[in-house]
Amino acid sequence: MLKYWNYVMLVFVVIAALGEWLHWSPIVIFVTAALGVVPLAGFMGQATEELAVYTGPKIGGLLNATLGNAAELIITMVAIYTGVTNPELREGLLELVKASITGSILGNLLLILGLSMLLGGIKFKRQTFDMAQANVNATMLISAVIALGIPSMFSYAINADHAHEQSVEYLSLSVAAVMLVIYVLGIAFSFQLDDPSQADHSEVHHPTWSVRQAVGVLLASTVAIAFLSEVLVGAVEPVVKEFGVSEFFLGIIIIPLVGNAAEHAVAIQMAMKNKMEIALAIAIGSSLQIALFVAPALVFISLAMGNPLTLTFNLFEVVALFAASLIAAFIALDGESNWLEGAQLLAVYFIIGVAFLFLPS
Repeated sequence: MLKYWNYVMLVFVVIAALGEWLHWSPIVIFVTAALGVVPLAGFMGQATEELAVYTGPKIGGLLNATLGNAAELIITMVAIYTGVTNPELREGLLELVKASITGSILGNLLLILGLSMLLGGIKFKRQTFDMAQANVNATMLISAVIALGIPSMFSYAINADHAHEQSVEYLSLSVAAVMLVIYVLGIAFSFQLDDPSQADHSEVHHPTWSVRQAVGVLLASTVAIAFLSEVLVGAVEPVVKEFGVSEFFLGIIIIPLVGNAAEHAVAIQMAMKNKMEIALAIAIGSSLQIALFVAPALVFISLAMGNPLTLTFNLFEVVALFAASLIAAFIALDGESNWLEGAQLLAVYFIIGVAFLFLPS
């Protein structure tokens, strides 16, 4: 059913392209471009899954670890590049990029994990998962959030201005480098935990695409997402003016939902099949990838583009990130979940979302 809707939603890609060409209302362009990214991200994920069958579990796992949040990475890269070509929008787009990092982590840990636990808990009352692996991921997540918060705390401590701006940038680069190393070590550690003799072969995925077809879909999806990202980012400013919301709010709520919609749907489906361990791995794993790979990668990519991005978030973002990571860690302690825990996570996400809506840019 999910794959069927991926094909149906491709119509939004065509509408967004027509709207950009015919100069339709920026609101229409923004909405259709956002909806168009959703199926493309789904096809990118499916192509990666198909390639993983041919490459084997270790290389396949590396592909998934690298390309899991590719759609959002492309959107944020386009936003950074647009800031280079249009200096008037630079500050707002950098704010959009940093907000999308925060929003992705919060969305995975509170919204998606919350929905998974709520719907799965209503159907099965009580669900269990591997406590040991969940604790490892939760510990790494808290470490990643602390690392993300250090440059922000440093910036506040020295009351950063133009005279100290270079210090904050150097610290961000150093933190980004360390986080990438930890990310690689985390992947290596997960490979060590894999034991083929203990693998679950109850649902063996057989390839439905050839290698050439999978690579072709992956490349085509990447190019199409890059195009829609440019259209999406180009419509941000008119949308901000029309609705009176900030780039910050769009980055916190809209961009993460668009870039990760397909992955989110899979997590919820797994919970509804009583596979909470997989749902938890998707939610926390995606958050880890954003914190340890996407965010550090953007620091170096933005530097290469001439539009440096520092890992400095506002105090409210830092507090929200730390609180969300703690909640995820506490849930992982007992190795089980229920619908009430899901409802609580959703309540926290709603409260934080409303606060971000009214937070001055």
